[in-house]
Amino acid sequence: MITDQGIVMTARQQALALFASVGLLVLIIELVRRRKLREEYSWLWLLTGVGLLVLAVWYRLLLKITNIIGAVLPISTLFFFGLFFLILISISYSVQISKLNNQVKNLAQKLSILDGDLQEIKRSGISGERSNG
Repeated sequence: MITDQGIVMTARQQALALFASVGLLVLIIELVRRRKLREEYSWLWLLTGVGLLVLAVWYRLLLKITNIIGAVLPISTLFFFGLFFLILISISYSVQISKLNNQVKNLAQKLSILDGDLQEIKRSGISGERSNG
C-alpha cells in the first residue's frame, strides 16, 4: 500500500511475514533437534530466519536497506537478498560436495590397496599350504 509517507506494509502482510519467519525458525530448530539437519548446516538457515523476523518486525529497516542499495521497491531488496542467500547455499554445498568427493576418492584408493593386500595374502596362504602338504 502506498500512502503520503511512502510504501507501507499492511497488517496482513506483516502477520504473514512474522508467521513465515517464526515458522522457519521453529522448523530449523526442530530439524536440528531430530538430527535431520546437522548443526553445521543450520547456521545459514537460522540467520535467514532471524533476518526475516527482523525485517518483518522492523519494516523501516527494509526501506532503509532498499534506499542504500538503490532499489526502487522493498520487494526488489528481498529478491536481491534471496538470490544472495541461494548463492551462499550453493557455495556451501559445493564445498561440502568437494570434501566428500575427496573422501570417497581416498577411501576407494585405500580399499583397492587393502583388496590387493588381501588377494596377495590369500595367494601366499594357498601356495604355503600346498608346499607344506
